[in-house]
Amino acid sequence: MKSVVTTVLLIGFIAFGGASVFSGIKGLSGSGKASWYGNQFHGKKTASGDVYNMHEYTAAHKTLPFGTKVKITNQKNGKSVIVEVNDRGPFVKSREFDLSRAAFSEIGNTNSGVISVDYEVIN
Repeated sequence: MKSVVTTVLLIGFIAFGGASVFSGIKGLSGSGKASWYGNQFHGKKTASGDVYNMHEYTAAHKTLPFGTKVKITNQKNGKSVIVEVNDRGPFVKSREFDLSRAAFSEIGNTNSGVISVDYEVIN
């Protein structure tokens, strides 16, 4: 009985447009600050359940759904990287993204710690 109720609710949710909550994310864009995180979290579980690998192109964001792909562009040099959101954060109010070490290194110098970026959700 429980699975029947769940199925009916799911069908209703989709039929009446509830699924569009996440479909409107593609094309979302903005600007903000991005930092990076690396060694101390390497090999540990992320909020999504994935194991964090600082050598992959991933990111933490406060609200974007896990699996969302985002193009991050360094405002200063124009370099871009595409990351997949698999964690929550950053936990500093003024920052929009925490990038993996590899992703940050692709567009900036890790010695700088924080950079100004533009971002666009691509899926």
